[in-house]
Amino acid sequence: MKKINVITLGCSKNTVDSEHLMARLAAAGYEVHFDSDRTDAKTVVINTCGFIGDAKQESVEMILRAAEAKKAGKIEHLFVIGCLSERYADELRTEIPEVDEYFGARTWDGIIRTLGAAGDHALDTERLLTTPKHYAYLKISEGCNWKCGYCAIPLIRGPHVSVPMEVLEEEARKLAAQGVRELIVIAQDSTYYGLDLYGKRQIAELLRRLCRIDGIEWIRLHYAYPAAFPEELIGVMAAEPKICKYLDIPFQHISDAQLAAMLRRHTKAEAMELIRKLREAIPDLALRTTLLVGYPGESEADFEELLDFVREVRFERLGVFAYSEEEGTHSAEKLKDDVPEEVKQRRVDRVMALQNRIATENNARRVGRIERVLIDSRQGDWYVGRTQYDSPEVDQEILIPAAPKRLLKGHFYTVRVTAAEEYDLYGEVVPK
Repeated sequence: MKKINVITLGCSKNTVDSEHLMARLAAAGYEVHFDSDRTDAKTVVINTCGFIGDAKQESVEMILRAAEAKKAGKIEHLFVIGCLSERYADELRTEIPEVDEYFGARTWDGIIRTLGAAGDHALDTERLLTTPKHYAYLKISEGCNWKCGYCAIPLIRGPHVSVPMEVLEEEARKLAAQGVRELIVIAQDSTYYGLDLYGKRQIAELLRRLCRIDGIEWIRLHYAYPAAFPEELIGVMAAEPKICKYLDIPFQHISDAQLAAMLRRHTKAEAMELIRKLREAIPDLALRTTLLVGYPGESEADFEELLDFVREVRFERLGVFAYSEEEGTHSAEKLKDDVPEEVKQRRVDRVMALQNRIATENNARRVGRIERVLIDSRQGDWYVGRTQYDSPEVDQEILIPAAPKRLLKGHFYTVRVTAAEEYDLYGEVVPK
C-alpha cells in the first residue's frame, strides 16, 4: 500500500481541507499519515498558511526541511498546497524547486488528480479526522467578501461561497456516526452564510438543522462578523440547548476612526449595541474576540478608547495582535505603516495585562459553580476538559484530578469548580 504523510499548518480551516483530502487519498488506496515525523511515507503533502508573517515563515521552514529530506533520499515526492502556494507559487517554484508541484488553496482538483485520488462527489462529505474523535470542525463556507483593509484572506481564498445546507447536514451526520459530540462551526465569516445561495443569511436555520442531528451535543460558533449581524441568530443561540453559550466575534478595534480606516463597515455605536443585545438575550454568554493594535494612524487616543472598550465589555476570551503589512491589501497599498514597532508591542502588552486581570476576576467568580465538562485528554495526574465556554486549542481548560475516579475521553461529566487561576480552572466530578 502506498504511504503518504499530510502535514497541516495554519488554522482550523486548513485542518478541514486536509481531512477532506486525506479521505480521498484513503479511498484511492493510500495509507494516510498526518503530521508524522515517524512515518516512512515516501510522499509528503504540506498544507501551508500564508496569512501573516510568522505563519508564512513557519510554512517556508517546513517546506525547506522536507526539501532537504527529499535531497537526502528520505522522501521521493513532495507537494505543497494551501494559502502560501496560492499567493506565492511562482516565487516558491523558483526558490524551492525540489517540490514536485505547488497547488493553491483553491485548486484541490489538481492535487487530487496528481495523486490519483478520486474526484467522485460522493466523497465530498468524507473526512479523516485529525482532531480527537469527539470534536470536529465544520467549515460552512469558503472565502470572504468584506475586504477589510489589513486582511489578505479575500486575495487568497477568494469571494464568499457557502456550502449547501444539505451537504453540511450530511457531513455532520457522518461525523456524529464517527463519535463526534462537538461541532465547531467555522468560516471566514460564519454570519454571512447562505447569502449567496439563498438570498439571505441562513446561519440561524443551519444551526437549527444541526441541532436536530442525533449524537451531536455541543455546537460552537466561530468567526462571526459584527457588521450586519443577523438578529435571528441571537434568538436561536438563546433557545437551542445544544448551542454553546459562546461566540467568537472578532471586533479588531472600537475607535470609529480606526474602524473606518480598517474598512470594517460598522461603527462603535453599532458594535456596542450588538454586544448589549447579545448579553441581554444570553446572560451567560462567553464572548471571544481578537483585537488589532498599531494599525496605520492609530493614535494614543484611539488606543485608550480600545482599552476602555476592553474594560467595559470584559470579554471572557481575548487575543490581540500587532499590525503587520500584508502585500496586496488596502492598508499596504494606501496607508503608511506609521506606528513604530516598539509602540505596537507596548500596546499589545498593555491590552494583555488588562485582559489578564479581567480573566482572573472572571474565573474567580466561577469557583463553586457546577459545569458540564467534556474530557479532552489525560495529562499526567490530571484529566483535561472544557466547559461550553471554551473552544479547543485556543481557550482555557478545566483540570480534574486523575484519581480516584477514572474518566473517559470524549465523555461529559458534571463538575464543580474548586479553584481558579488566570487561564485555568480546577474541578472535581460531582457524584451522581
